[in-house]
Amino acid sequence: MAAGAASGTAAGAAPRESRRAFGVIVEDLTNPYASDVARGAELALNEAGHDALWISSDHSSDKERRSLDLLEEHRVAGALIIPVGLGPRRIAELRAAGLSVVLIDRDTADACTARVDHVAGGEIAAAHLLGAGCARVTFVTGRPEPDPCVHRRDGASRMLVEAGMDKPPVLTQDALSITEGRAAAERILAMPSRPDGVFCANDLLAIGLINELTRQGVRVPGDIAVIGYDDIELAASAAVPITTIRQPRRELGWEAAELALAEIREGASHQHRQVVLTPELVVRDSA
Repeated sequence: MAAGAASGTAAGAAPRESRRAFGVIVEDLTNPYASDVARGAELALNEAGHDALWISSDHSSDKERRSLDLLEEHRVAGALIIPVGLGPRRIAELRAAGLSVVLIDRDTADACTARVDHVAGGEIAAAHLLGAGCARVTFVTGRPEPDPCVHRRDGASRMLVEAGMDKPPVLTQDALSITEGRAAAERILAMPSRPDGVFCANDLLAIGLINELTRQGVRVPGDIAVIGYDDIELAASAAVPITTIRQPRRELGWEAAELALAEIREGASHQHRQVVLTPELVVRDSA
């Protein structure tokens, strides 16, 4: 058997070892979280002598499919992806074509993964709001709601229920953005019984929410405590610096790249590995 075939490379494809570029596909490059993850991956790849091609799927499974087709046509060494619709069959096809495949912030047995324990992150956020004396907590998220946000909500719900409270009501906005955070604040202000604590699925929502609450004369955290998620750079410089759950974003991208590079080095002996990183609380002024 030829060396290329032994390492999982399809006939006619360039050997993995000779390929320099990797594709890094994220959901939205305008989101600071996603660009930080991509940058972490790029740094690790550059250190190993490879280049990174950044691609945004824009939360579209069709665009994701076209992007993966493009990477395969250009015979890149691998694909590091925060997936939207990628399934086991396409992962197998990519690997058969000679690409290493690593999923970022998702869990699967079909490829290597690098992710954050978002259930733990949700638990940490809820525990902090409980410690601040909050008795009526609302969770704000956006659509499409990716798995990590669902896991954050699940972790927070579990912590609140264990403390004797009901599951938090969920406000689902049209996107995980600052604009939709402002819209969520308007919905909260219209509630007959306002929450005294809000857990936002990411920092962009938290920034918009806090800005609108403050504009409407609501004291944060005096009237409503707000906690975000991600710890993007903007969180510390917001009008009310945001208490948040920090994800090791660049480390996440770095670990994903290391997994992809290891798959190339190991060839046929490669075994899928799952790396799980732990989030942490960053306390500022909003909660």
